[in-house]
Amino acid sequence: MVAKPAAASQVPHVAEQDFEQEVLRSELPVLIEFTSERSAGTRTMAPEIDAISRELEGKCKVLKIDVDKSKRIATSLRIQTVPMFMVFAKGRPVAAEQGVLRRAQLREMVEPFLPRAEGAIRAIELAQLIKEGQVVAVDTREVTSYGRARIPGAVNMPLEEIEGRLAELHMLPGAPILYCRSGDKTKELADKLSEGGMPVGFLEGGFLAWEAEALPIERPD
Repeated sequence: MVAKPAAASQVPHVAEQDFEQEVLRSELPVLIEFTSERSAGTRTMAPEIDAISRELEGKCKVLKIDVDKSKRIATSLRIQTVPMFMVFAKGRPVAAEQGVLRRAQLREMVEPFLPRAEGAIRAIELAQLIKEGQVVAVDTREVTSYGRARIPGAVNMPLEEIEGRLAELHMLPGAPILYCRSGDKTKELADKLSEGGMPVGFLEGGFLAWEAEALPIERPD
């Protein structure tokens, strides 16, 4: 069993006897904070680890391991200082960082290993595919937003028009990748089209994710 700790954090601790079941056999990626009741850094991390646990609910399992109570695990994983963070995916450690981290840093650690929606493409991936001429970005926002700022080379097909312009969409000189402001609307549309037998890609996080990566933006005069 995984027990809730008595400390302020609501993230559960896992004991040595449950490590295999909860971590090594987990279908989801697992983010582990190695802690100690003697560590001030552990107490400092409580709000951040709680926040990332809520944010990643259903996508990633977030657990704690007390190195003083689970010495065998700490030794086998060579944990020498706390707080220490490890990501396990498919039963093996795939990332590690030590020290007091912010929620954004924890998210960055686990991001590459999170389950992804079918058709989802990250901003960096999209930029490379555009550069290679494999895809065409399709801006589904209203014309005014498209006119102010857009992904370079993107064509504009407002969201409400897409289903009536599918032939045009698939006659583009590359695979169409839809994007909206934050990615939620194009994800819904991509799911709907996929169910109808016409799968299409979409930009995960939308135009906001593109901006967050500081990728080039076309701003017409």
